[in-house]
Amino acid sequence: MSVALPDPGPSSDVPALFLTYLDYYRETVADRLAGLTDAQARSVRVPSGWTPVELVKHLTFMERRWLVWGFLGEPVPDPWGDHEDGHWHIDQGETVADLVAALRRGGERTRGVVESSTLDAPAALGGRFTDQANRPTLVAILCHVLQEYARHAGHLDVVRELIDGRTGE
Repeated sequence: MSVALPDPGPSSDVPALFLTYLDYYRETVADRLAGLTDAQARSVRVPSGWTPVELVKHLTFMERRWLVWGFLGEPVPDPWGDHEDGHWHIDQGETVADLVAALRRGGERTRGVVESSTLDAPAALGGRFTDQANRPTLVAILCHVLQEYARHAGHLDVVRELIDGRTGE
């Protein structure tokens, strides 16, 4: 079942728009893995060598790097844990269900950050960002995270079509 693209309507509530579209893309990513066998989810279908489950793990870590470690400045264990030797990776014991659940938990954390902050607030110092003059605002971070989700959801559309012919948006 495909996830319906949100209709923004006349809203001027920019934080709500970011959250709506981030939720949409997060669920689109989850939807593209739904129904795949474990072998299909772990299979490489593109020359660059990544698998669908590796991409899901990357998105989870990416969102945490930007919002928790980046914007909030909180320490996070192994912020680059989705990478190994310059490539995305997963551990053998990580399941599709676990990775999708982690993606959704990350989205809940992002929602809390956005709902308790202003878009023009600068990222905290001490986490990902250590230079006061170059730390991004929350709106800049959300733009980056949203474009990363949109781009990778498109990648998953192509990979899913290569796996079983199912097409997305």
